[in-house]
Amino acid sequence: MIRRWSTWPLRVRLVVVVTMLLATVFTAMAALTTLQLRGHLEGSLRDELASTAQGARFGLAKQGAGDDHGFNFMQGPGMQRDAVGLAKDRQGNVTLSGVNERGASLTQAQIDALSAVPADGNTHTVDLPGRGTYLVESDPAFGPGGPPGQAANAGPITVGVSASGVDDTMGSLIATEAVLGVAGVILVGFVGFGLIRVSLRPLDRVAATAARISMQPLHEGEVGRLTRVPADDTDPRTESGLVGASLNRMIDHVSAALEARHASETRVRQFVADASHELRTPLASIKGYAELTRRSRETVPPDAAYALGRVESEATRMTALVEDLLLLARLDAGRPLEREPVDLVPLVVDAVRDAHAAVPDHRWEVRLPEGELAPEVLGDENRLHQVLVNLLANAGKHTPPGTTVTASLTVDAGTAVLAVADDGPGIPQELLPTVFERFARGDGSRSRKAGSTGLGLAIVAAVVASHGGQVWVTSEPGETVFSVRLPLASVLATA
Repeated sequence: MIRRWSTWPLRVRLVVVVTMLLATVFTAMAALTTLQLRGHLEGSLRDELASTAQGARFGLAKQGAGDDHGFNFMQGPGMQRDAVGLAKDRQGNVTLSGVNERGASLTQAQIDALSAVPADGNTHTVDLPGRGTYLVESDPAFGPGGPPGQAANAGPITVGVSASGVDDTMGSLIATEAVLGVAGVILVGFVGFGLIRVSLRPLDRVAATAARISMQPLHEGEVGRLTRVPADDTDPRTESGLVGASLNRMIDHVSAALEARHASETRVRQFVADASHELRTPLASIKGYAELTRRSRETVPPDAAYALGRVESEATRMTALVEDLLLLARLDAGRPLEREPVDLVPLVVDAVRDAHAAVPDHRWEVRLPEGELAPEVLGDENRLHQVLVNLLANAGKHTPPGTTVTASLTVDAGTAVLAVADDGPGIPQELLPTVFERFARGDGSRSRKAGSTGLGLAIVAAVVASHGGQVWVTSEPGETVFSVRLPLASVLATA
């Protein structure tokens, strides 16, 4: 399939345009030169024909005067070699014929070809059998046109000169022009491609700089210094320099915006971390005093006991929220996690047992690899346990009673794959892209049994990312699967 012209590389288009222009100019010059040379050669040939006709007339006059001396009337001074001629009487019969070639004469076929030329005084091109192309002229006013003693019965005389020299010259010229033209176009194409490629190297470097920037992760975190176009490629006097200078200005604006964004994110994270840290103590105090008052030996009115229970409950929920925010702030700040070998099998079994105890109205299943070594990963055991707990708690909270929740562990291509699947109603497709965002809630997608901070899946994504893994979700009615892929410790050790 031929690509559209607009999709061709610039250097190829430039080479094609230059080559086509050169070919057009060369063809026009060659055609003009050929036409002028042909006109000049044909003019010379007509002059030669006139001179040959004059010599033929002279030779025919001598024969008509009785001075034949036994020679042909076409053999004389001023005649072209291979010139031919014949004379007719008034009845159109050929009376004389000759050729300016020693020992040669015209054949009957050649005489017939010459006899067919009209006696109009104009030049005609005739193909003589065995001799090639001739320029021929037949004029009744050429002379007596008959043998001695028959001048009164003289008719037209026809004379021709060979045009093979013109044809050969023109053929050689056209062949030479064609060879030189093709060679020149090919040479210019190769040389032009090389020169254009060298000329466009600054633009290539500008494009390479833009490509390197496009591959940098700019969506989050500290980006660092962006690559700039070298100063040599930012000369405003050239087109590529203008592009390079404009790209550098854009890079400066983007760098400033990214630095401002990172500074703002840093301040927000620091604020969240500081606020979370500062809230832990008063929340613990509120919860402790509420519990202490509720358990006091003194009789507490029922309304007050209920209010104290609610205070304790909300303090517990607020504490969990603060702990989650503090964890996310630490992960965002790049705090290093523990890096110890972690056996995932007991981790999965313990997490499922805890989920079964917390939500007994669901069916909980575990699927582990059989006949294989226990898969181990390098990481923080507590954080990985939290990942499983959050995924199982998410399935337990947002699915109706009787739902089957299956936690599975498999090994695939040097990675451990943890999956938590349920046969609940599923997650609406429009919510899937945002389920791992902070404070994302799917209240309308699944039945809700208990309150949620909206940070559970965000913590899952942050912890998995800090372990160099991946997490994703697929969902449709009757099957929702959260999958976590982590590199095995054995693979990291050999890397």
